[in-house]
Formats: sequence, structure tokens, C-alpha cells
Amino acid sequence: AVWITPIVDNPDQAFTGGDPITCDGFLTDQGKTGFHGYWGVNFYRLDEHLPSEGLDFAGLTAGLRGHGLKTVLDIVANHGSPGWTMPVPQPQYGQIFDAEGRLVADHQNLPPERLDPAGNPLHAFYNDKPDLAQLADLDADNPAVMDYLVGAYLQWIGQGVDALRIDTIRHQPLAFWKAFTDRIRERHPGMFMFGESFDYEAANIAQFTRPENGGVSVLDFPMKKAMDEVFSRQASAGFERLAEALYLEDGPYANPYELATFYDNHDMPRMDASDDGFIDAHNWLFTARGIPVVYYGSETGFMRGQGEHGGNRAYYGVENIQAAPAHPIHASLRRIANLRKASPALQRGVQLNVELQGDSAVFYRVYEDAGQAQTALVLLNKGDRPRTATVTRMLQPGRWRDGFSGQEVRVGRKLRVEVPAHGVRVFLYDGPVTRADLRQAALKATPRQ
Repeated sequence: AVWITPIVDNPDQAFTGGDPITCDGFLTDQGKTGFHGYWGVNFYRLDEHLPSEGLDFAGLTAGLRGHGLKTVLDIVANHGSPGWTMPVPQPQYGQIFDAEGRLVADHQNLPPERLDPAGNPLHAFYNDKPDLAQLADLDADNPAVMDYLVGAYLQWIGQGVDALRIDTIRHQPLAFWKAFTDRIRERHPGMFMFGESFDYEAANIAQFTRPENGGVSVLDFPMKKAMDEVFSRQASAGFERLAEALYLEDGPYANPYELATFYDNHDMPRMDASDDGFIDAHNWLFTARGIPVVYYGSETGFMRGQGEHGGNRAYYGVENIQAAPAHPIHASLRRIANLRKASPALQRGVQLNVELQGDSAVFYRVYEDAGQAQTALVLLNKGDRPRTATVTRMLQPGRWRDGFSGQEVRVGRKLRVEVPAHGVRVFLYDGPVTRADLRQAALKATPRQ
């Protein structure tokens, strides 16, 4: 799947209010434009900078589908564009227009505490308290706001969207998300959604995943923090640190296997890692539980370590795209991603850890559903030298195959394997598990959702 930026119409001018940009600043927006898509002014209209001649949004999603790719649309339901602190009012800023282009909300360059939502219809969409920077904050309790957003996003879903990524999810109440998701799924049953709650505490972000709160999965910020401590140049821990962030059993999440796992994105510095560090991170990301997310450019270590104003969101460019396949990070990522694509166990199997310690990780992924059964045995090495691993615990006897080469491996009571430096070995067993302790462990670890 391809996760794309919000596509709705954003202001045409650079914002003249807000705080001056600094190299390590966050939510400093003076002089910025809405190139990123998160400053919506008309949620029903495609931003004019996105379509090309003969290619609108529906054409894009159809083209992606033709190449076997789904479309994940980034959406915002917390705010519009910056709404105040401009020296003089600017067109579109703090304003929202409906599908017919009529003005339905206007911050009028007033600070939130000077808004009159009860007395001025153009203020009714907004809260009278500030939230994020100078962004016009949408009122979750106003039914008209809900109707507006649901109508807009149903329009885009109807043009080929397969899933939604929800921006700033923690800035609206849980009841809002329950109502929103219910209305979307009433028209599109099973629509997958995952949200961004920028918080490294699992208990805080897990609340959104529960059915009574809308059943929205989340970006796995606790795992991101752990991966940075294990794979970056500043690494201070081994694979045991990742075990803490998995929450495979009795954890706070409704289903940990639906979490969107990542190590960096557009709202934080890119991971500062060596080529080997990126390779190790991808080997973990594409074999461990969760749905892996890779930020553009990370397939070649683009702008590693850089924050928003240091080049995090810089243009990748045609030359980088053309050169990418020859890059070692790209080659290793393609290899492990293609294996995951071909393996139902790596995609959906429950994870059973054998060893996560130091530079070594050994675990199973066990999948059995609807007449399909497969077990993957994953061995990772993030060290600078090859390592030999001997696996006996819960080892299913029988005919396995090397996930990469396809070579058959006959397994009895133990399997002795050499794992290359910064490498991965995966063995696949096609068929139902017959070993009792492995089967029992897999059943116990299966989410009840």
C-alpha cells in the first residue's frame, strides 16, 4: 500500500503569522505553506497542486490498484489551517468552505478566546481554546463538524481509498472517533484506520484501538522509540529492548498485530543510522508483529538524522529514485519485503519469541486460518560478525524450506543455522503445527478480538 499526504485544498499563500522557524523548532509555522496538506480549507476539493493533466485522484488510486497497490489516505479531523496572529488577514487562512465553495467557517484572524461560537455562525465550527500552534481547532461537539468531515472523507473513499491514516487522533475525544468510525464503516464495512497519537506510552495510545472507542489502530510509537535505541548510531540496547515493546499477550492493545510499526516519519528527525542499522531495522520491521511502515527515502538512508527544518521532508528527486535499486539498504529491504509479501505467517502469524537478547533474535510466526497454515522461524543478527544459532525450543519436526532460496531443510530435534552479519534467515514450514507445545503457545498468544 501507499500512504499519501492529505489531498484536500490548502491555502495558496505562505503563512505570515505564527512563530519564526528554527532548525530544531516544532510547530513553528511562520513563512510556511500548506504543501504538506494538513492545513485544509476545503475538505471536498482536491488541492490544485496535486493533479496532473489526465490524472485526478480517482485516476491515481485506479493506477495504483492496477499495479497491485492499495491507497492509504491521510486525513485530518482535528483542525483546519492556521487561523490567527497574521499581521493582516490572509485569504483562506482560518477559513473552511463546503463542497459548493461556500464559506462555512472563519476564524477571522481572532485568537480562540475572542471567538463567539454561540453568537457568530462562522465561529461555530471552532473551539474557543487553543490547541496546536495557531491551527483553527475544530469543535468535536458540533454535529455540523462531524457531518462535514464524514461527507468529505466518504467522497474520497468513493474514489478508491482503501484505508485511512488519522492525523492528531488524541486531540479529539474518544466519543468523537466512535461516532466518526461508525459512520464511515456503515458505508464501508471493515474499513481499516490507524491513527497518530504522538505518545511513547502504550497505555495512552492503546485506548483508541478498543472497539468501544472506534476500533482504530495506531502508529506504534513505543516500538519506534525502542527501535531507535537498538538500531541507530546512538544504540544503547540489544534485541531485549524490542521485547518490551511487543505486548504480545495481556497487553493494552485490542490487537497488537494491527499496529503500524515504524522507526521515523515526517514529524520527527529521521533515524540516524548506518546502512547496516537501516538493514537491521528493516529485517526486524518486516518479520516481527505489526504492519510495517517505511517513510519515503529511508530505502536509501535519505536525510538520515535530519529534523523537519533540516531536510526531513526534502524533495527526493528523480536521480535518487533511479539510483535507489543499487543501494545496499534498498536491495536488502526489497529482499525481506518480498519474502513477507509471499508469506502469510510473516504477515499475520502470531509471534512466539525464543530469544531476543543482544545482537540475536529468534522467534516463530505461526499462522493457521481458513484452511491455510504456515509457520515461519526467523533468525536475526545485528552484529558485525556471523553468528551460529541452535534452535530446539518448540521446534516443529518435518520438512522446512529456506524462505529465500527455497531449499528444503529436514528438521528433527534441533536446527543449527549460521546467520550472516547484519543478516536474516527465515525458514518456512507449510502445513498445520503438530508439535503440542508450539500449538498450545500459538493458541494462547492468538488475540481474542
